[in-house]
Amino acid sequence: MSKKKIECYIDCVSPYSYFAFVFLKQNRSLLESYGCTVEFIPVFLGGINVGTGNKPPGTVPAKSRYSRYDMKRAQAFFGLSFTTPSFFPILSLLPQRCLVYAKANYPREAYENLWRKCFEAMWEQHLDLSVPENMHKTIDLAFDGPKDVQAILASAKDPAIKQQLSTNTEHAFQELGAFGCPWHWVYDEKGKAEPFFGSDRYHYIWDWLALPHCGMKLLVPGAVNSAASRL
Repeated sequence: MSKKKIECYIDCVSPYSYFAFVFLKQNRSLLESYGCTVEFIPVFLGGINVGTGNKPPGTVPAKSRYSRYDMKRAQAFFGLSFTTPSFFPILSLLPQRCLVYAKANYPREAYENLWRKCFEAMWEQHLDLSVPENMHKTIDLAFDGPKDVQAILASAKDPAIKQQLSTNTEHAFQELGAFGCPWHWVYDEKGKAEPFFGSDRYHYIWDWLALPHCGMKLLVPGAVNSAASRL
């Protein structure tokens, strides 16, 4: 059995995590046809930055100026459209802890639906998810019953959930070398793993997994990859 797997460490405060989430979801069925699974793992980007000494783009003038161009290009490529909210960045502990709880207690589809709603709330609706009322609204959109909403929101205060988010975050930067999000830890068919940073390295990931592709585009099984062979 193939051991191919993509672990994607993301935070809803990161727009590039949003791109990665959308792209991997769009390609999941193709990836699964090649025996590759995808797992989204919540981490606290603020903790990664502190732990590694990395500085987010908004705090470095040159990065901030460049990001205005890069963000437009990335949105066009991934088929998204949004602007940076006025309150950006946020302390994303509340939503990330809720996502940790959802991952442990709900089926994959429901868990990932909460991810999508968090990204949409943060980036498209400009809701500050560090505010409990806004997080409540977002969970309500992702789940059916009031019991779900209350349980997920309350989980952010659970010491075990807090610890799990800390564990995920420390594992990402201390053991996997993460210095930002999205961070991918990718296993090939032999179980050997390498790191890939960002939302624009999927052609490298496809090479590592020995999957047919043309640039970032993953090809269907059996497709003639004459274009990719010339890259």
